[in-house]
Amino acid sequence: MENTSLALASGSATEKVAKVVNYTAEQTAMLVEAYTANPSRVTVEKMAETLGKSVKSIVAKLSREKVYVKPVYATKTGAPVIKKDSLIDKLSELVEFTENEASSFDHVNKTALVKLLAALS
Repeated sequence: MENTSLALASGSATEKVAKVVNYTAEQTAMLVEAYTANPSRVTVEKMAETLGKSVKSIVAKLSREKVYVKPVYATKTGAPVIKKDSLIDKLSELVEFTENEASSFDHVNKTALVKLLAALS
């Protein structure tokens, strides 16, 4: 390897450097099959342990293979996460605030916005 990098640095790019294969075709097929059967974090962690790779490496490989599904984040109660900006937008539409009036809600507590929307709806 040392000679190859010296040859490339000196301008002689005729030598080919062998590409290091991180996953074999069999490993990739097994990984994709296992994940598509059960797309979860647990599956990713099991495959990382089985293949001796990091969880990040497994996620990256699944992403390259276009099968990885990003987990949906939820609140402690299991409800989907609603961003504060979307609450302000809904409130602005409901009450017909101007942009300047709506921007004043940026400093309002999210819980207060939820309660206000519920009361107005």
